Amino acid sequence: MTQSTFSGLGLAEPIVRALSSENYAVPTPIQAQAVPLLLAGRDLLGIAQTGTGKTAAFVLPILQHLSAASESLRQTSRDGAHSQRALRALILAPTRELALQIGERIQAYGRHLGLRHAVILGGVGQGPQVQALRAGVDILVATPGRLLDLHNQRHVRLDAITHLVIDEADRMLDMGFIRDVRRIVALLPKVRQSLLFSATMPADVARLAHDMLRDPARIEVTPQVVTVERIDQSVYMVETAAKRGLLTYLMADPALARVIVFTRTKHGANRVAEHLEKTGITAAAIHGNKSQGARVRALEGFREGHVRALVATDIAARGIDVDGISHVVNFDLPNIPESYVHRIGRTARAGADGKAISFCDGSEREYLRDIEKLIRKTLPVAGRVAAAPGAQTHGVADRRHSGSQRRAGRDRGARFGRFGGRDSANATARPTQRASAPGAA
Repeated sequence: MTQSTFSGLGLAEPIVRALSSENYAVPTPIQAQAVPLLLAGRDLLGIAQTGTGKTAAFVLPILQHLSAASESLRQTSRDGAHSQRALRALILAPTRELALQIGERIQAYGRHLGLRHAVILGGVGQGPQVQALRAGVDILVATPGRLLDLHNQRHVRLDAITHLVIDEADRMLDMGFIRDVRRIVALLPKVRQSLLFSATMPADVARLAHDMLRDPARIEVTPQVVTVERIDQSVYMVETAAKRGLLTYLMADPALARVIVFTRTKHGANRVAEHLEKTGITAAAIHGNKSQGARVRALEGFREGHVRALVATDIAARGIDVDGISHVVNFDLPNIPESYVHRIGRTARAGADGKAISFCDGSEREYLRDIEKLIRKTLPVAGRVAAAPGAQTHGVADRRHSGSQRRAGRDRGARFGRFGGRDSANATARPTQRASAPGAA
């Protein structure tokens, strides 16, 4: 046995069987490094991005520990009667989507173990969550706010926790949850195994790790500059008012089959999704102002292929784990260059190639420079797009259109987004340096 197999990591047969059912053949680097350490009881600080396999890296050892402890309790029970389950593992996640997806992974990996888990999160009624807690669970996945609410109402006890995981701690910080996390940690037993995962390590997260981890092993995988190597990246220099028309033009290419479109704001996500729907492209927006039901429906539609374009903000998109994403479109460039890497990495999962298209207006040039500095690469310019309705875009191709030819070209451009004096946002958006939309095979 070697660590190139899940059996070689020391995982029990029922877990390996479940992994086989999920078509997991070879551990990812973080799984190969983390699982043996966690099975040995070590605390862990993991520097890892979404898409590295980190969820399995912490869920699998926890399942094995809890299953072994449950079997021991059953063997030592005096009368064989079923006793009330005590909550023993707590996993904190910053977003509802991530919490739900961790819950799905627990269900899949632990299908043969007889353990119970629950997911509690805000944005939905607490009734079913309270019922699940009363029935008894071994593992609880929670967002911080709802957990504190239910703890304050005495619906959840934390005095028997033996395993704690804080996932995406940097997003906890971004969303203002670090204080809540510290309150929760203070409620837990001092003797426990603790794990913290974060894609980046800002000072507040480093302090949290120092305070809650005991002699932790440190694992850092997939440096950010490596993540982008398999992704075909390009940028359009486009005026703000022409972005929606350009997006519609690009989406006319069927090669853009399953696309995540990133915007900087929630309102922007709504507007882009509405625009795509009006042009006949199935789209849904996902952000913090959406109800939990709406977010779940959007994700399910995207995962099942009913929604072609998922329009998301950075925070809402964390935790989205969907295979087969053909393209990522940065409708707005992020002001934090690391976010660019997180975004585009969603289209190159499990060794697959991916394509990322970015829009850059005049106000975003500095963001583009920061991104190129981080990834150590100058993004090729796919085209330049002007905003004025009917105006020529800047490029060699424009010289082919004059007079009636230009008017005809403008009419043909209607399928890329109707434009007019009142709707400069849908101005002509035909690229000028490529004959076809990027991403065409």
